[in-house]
Amino acid sequence: MKLGKAIKLINPSAEFIYKSEDYDSIEWLNGTTPISKADIEAKYTEIEAQDNRRKEYPSIVDQLDDIYHNGIDNWKATIKAIKDKYPKE
Repeated sequence: MKLGKAIKLINPSAEFIYKSEDYDSIEWLNGTTPISKADIEAKYTEIEAQDNRRKEYPSIVDQLDDIYHNGIDNWKATIKAIKDKYPKE
């Protein structure tokens, strides 16, 4: 699923099919210019980092509670640690 999402983020009009989350399984359709494996892998990595961050961020309620009880600087430190753990490539 992430492979298809990566391709569509690079080229929203791309037409293709694939059998697995593997670059070699992509079949480009209707004259779609193939996207390089490197470009797809970079976008895939970006999507994975975003997904990992999303899973690890505290809920909005917990973030607001953290700000209320511990201040903005503590909240920023919490968020920065997650961003550093899953950097954008």
